[in-house]
Amino acid sequence: MRSIWNGAISFGLVSIPIKLVNATESHSISFRQIHLADGGRIRYRKVCELDGEEVPGAEIGKGYEEADGSVIPITDEDLAQLPLATAKTIEIMSFVPAEEIDPLQMDAAYYLAANGATAAKPYTLLREALKRSRKVAIAKYALRGRERLGMLRVVDDVIAMHGLLWPDEIRAPEGVAPDAEVTVRDAELDLADALMATLGEVEMASLHDDYRDAVEAMIAAKAGGAFEPVEASGEPAGGQVIDLMAALEKSVQAAKASRGEAGGAEEAGAEEAGAGAEVTPMRRRGGPGRKTSAAPKAVGGKKSTAASAKKTAAAAKTTSKKKSTTARSGTATSGTTKSTTAKSTTAKSTSAASAKKAGTAAGAKKAATPRKRASA
Repeated sequence: MRSIWNGAISFGLVSIPIKLVNATESHSISFRQIHLADGGRIRYRKVCELDGEEVPGAEIGKGYEEADGSVIPITDEDLAQLPLATAKTIEIMSFVPAEEIDPLQMDAAYYLAANGATAAKPYTLLREALKRSRKVAIAKYALRGRERLGMLRVVDDVIAMHGLLWPDEIRAPEGVAPDAEVTVRDAELDLADALMATLGEVEMASLHDDYRDAVEAMIAAKAGGAFEPVEASGEPAGGQVIDLMAALEKSVQAAKASRGEAGGAEEAGAEEAGAGAEVTPMRRRGGPGRKTSAAPKAVGGKKSTAASAKKTAAAAKTTSKKKSTTARSGTATSGTTKSTTAKSTTAKSTSAASAKKAGTAAGAKKAATPRKRASA
């Protein structure tokens, strides 16, 4: 990596020659300004106001404009001759815990590389001292025409330096917080904690710039002449929060479902199924001076009682009909049996009478016939 500054770290009486290297790089896609009518590129030319001619970069210098509009030329040699110890030195002033540094002060990041073989030993000494103390070093350095504040810390086996804004460059957050007084309930905090626990942690290395990929794909498609606009999917973020508790619960369920945890999909489906239903909580009417019934009456209780009475009467009527039918059937059967029995008895009496009559007639005939006398 190409160094952008050469100097030394001043650690008490120890001087460590170092090279300053950018620790970050931008992957953002840059666009050019063009003329919409013909696609011609729009360029900005550096033109001198006095003669109207374009000036090359080699002939452009620095100058300070005073209140009356006059300009005082300032050269790099003038800045290099300033009586500052930080002109070519990163001067360590103190060591503090990392927690004392406000992240709002963080600016550009750099790697500090040992410059030469003689710098290896003191460089390693400072690195190991920072590791063991678990602190960061606060330092001053000069870069690009101004003195800056920096923080040195260890990243793997390298000393890194973060540029820090001066304390007076941090704005106070006045008028940013909500003006209205808001009370947060414990139940809402519990749901927020549950959502945080469900989302869990993320591997920073797995994070990716999806927007840049989409822009690159669009540029490639336009270059090939096969670009077709696609509508963005999904609901836009933000909007008015109607029910914070419901939003938190749904967020927890969605997070569980996305992680494949048990119950997440079912709960999310149930939530979507009942999304249009309105639930009105019942108020308790019990209180001092009021009688509370043992059990609340069901809504529409009179209708249900009448319906139950009708059903009971209908069932009783049906039972009566069944009993009547059974009784009639039994009576008819009994009558038939009795009739059959009577007929049988009558037939038997008739047969006996006939037999008796026949016997009587035979006796009478026998008695009427004269007996013959036996001969002597």
